Amino acid sequence: MSAKLVQAVAERVIENVNRVIIGKRNEIRLTVIGLLCQGHMLLEDVPGVGKTVLAKSIARSIGCTFSRIQFTPDMLPSDVTGVSVFNQQTRAFEFRAGPIFAQIVLTDEINRATPKTQAALLEAMEERQVTVDGITYALEQPFLVLATQNPIEYEGTFPLPEAQLDRFLLRLRLGYPTPQDEAAMLDSQQVQHPLTTLQQAVSLEELLNAQRAVRNVYVNDDIKRYIIDLVTATRNHPDIYLGASPRGALALYRAAQARAAVVGRELVIPDDVKSLAEPTLAHRIIVGPTARLRDVTSRAIIQQLLNTIPVPGATVGARTINIS
Repeated sequence: MSAKLVQAVAERVIENVNRVIIGKRNEIRLTVIGLLCQGHMLLEDVPGVGKTVLAKSIARSIGCTFSRIQFTPDMLPSDVTGVSVFNQQTRAFEFRAGPIFAQIVLTDEINRATPKTQAALLEAMEERQVTVDGITYALEQPFLVLATQNPIEYEGTFPLPEAQLDRFLLRLRLGYPTPQDEAAMLDSQQVQHPLTTLQQAVSLEELLNAQRAVRNVYVNDDIKRYIIDLVTATRNHPDIYLGASPRGALALYRAAQARAAVVGRELVIPDDVKSLAEPTLAHRIIVGPTARLRDVTSRAIIQQLLNTIPVPGATVGARTINIS
């Protein structure tokens, strides 16, 4: 499958979801980029902006199974992964799968669960498998976790550890709609929610082919060095306590490939990297305590690095960096 065919698949999904999530085309496109990279996403925003609806719309658009896990402080790991139950008739233990066994899994308010329950997702997110009572069960492909959390409310929450944040390919914010988009939303839901009539836009086979095709998008050495320079700079920045991991570099690399394919290009250009640096790296770095007192954010640091690190193809002094 060529980049043009990947673009066609992505556009059909984006247009379909855009019928439900009005005025958030860029955020929908980022979600589709994450889907094409087979990466998990963290939706961090205030309640009521459409995080759950976005996850449901994506699942319906690609014809995948969907499950929703409402995280609470009293939830146990077995409530997520499943449990082995003794069958009196067969005199044997039978495994009853938990809600993690779906292709699109919405983990709502993930930071309300205890660290022990949060950790139940780690194996599923990284290895795409679940181990219960010593037996490993493979998860059906594609497997995508869309986690939500409220960045405002901290009472009764458990912040995600760095190991778990690092497993999310992208962190997104939907934000409030414009007055015009909000008026259109009111009109669209006057009789019924548009999600109830949303149809499948692409087949599962088309999606899997597009995911494989994204890996073939060309990335030259100058772009690779640019990605490495950005990631390395986060590890050496004076305001950063912990920089981005090698997994962060790979996430930016994969996401840039997907963005290029979504717009129909067979190669990655610097704009692909620059547009995805903040969603892929900002949640992976920890700002130092002194910088936090000055209200320095990880997003602001990433933007600063993008403004200072030389871009491939740009003239720096008497030297030109090639991207051919």
